[in-house]
Amino acid sequence: MAADRAHRHLVIFARQPRLGVGKRRLAADLGDLAALRFGRYALERLWRELGADPRWTLWVATSPDRPTHWVRRGRPTPQGQGDLGAKLRRVTRNLPAGQVVIIGADTPGVTRTDVARAFAALGPKAAVMGPAADGGYWLIGLRRRPRERLPFDGIRWSSEQTLKDTIRALGAAPYALLQVREDVDDGPALRRALTPRRLR
Repeated sequence: MAADRAHRHLVIFARQPRLGVGKRRLAADLGDLAALRFGRYALERLWRELGADPRWTLWVATSPDRPTHWVRRGRPTPQGQGDLGAKLRRVTRNLPAGQVVIIGADTPGVTRTDVARAFAALGPKAAVMGPAADGGYWLIGLRRRPRERLPFDGIRWSSEQTLKDTIRALGAAPYALLQVREDVDDGPALRRALTPRRLR
């Protein structure tokens, strides 16, 4: 089990929860305080669900890079500068050898079963993705063999084409898809994903 954990890396991409920073579409719909509450709730929920599992090592890719005192579980690693593709590439390359699965902090419903399925898919497949309802993805996993390229170039990020572009960037590499989930980017998405009492 320890050997498996050393070669399986789960990364949560997260922005430090601060009032008036991040989740601007959600804040525009519900206000800065509700957006902050969601950010804190989402991270706490993911840390509780995923942080203590012995099957993988947990990392938190932080934005901003410093400080990292707010990271309650997992090992902090900086996202760095650039667009999402540059950040994903940097974090993926900086991790120790092994499989990597990356999720965002805006899909708090991710479970240990979801992550375990993603790692299992990376045995026969080069990549695995969890499609999001908006055309992007809530999870991406990579096998990371030496000759396999990272599918982060030429992607139209935050668009209906993000998943399709990423599949295209994989070329002929085999991939798997998980179930569709919804990223919480605005008020309607939050109301579909959560009950109001969970943010109190």
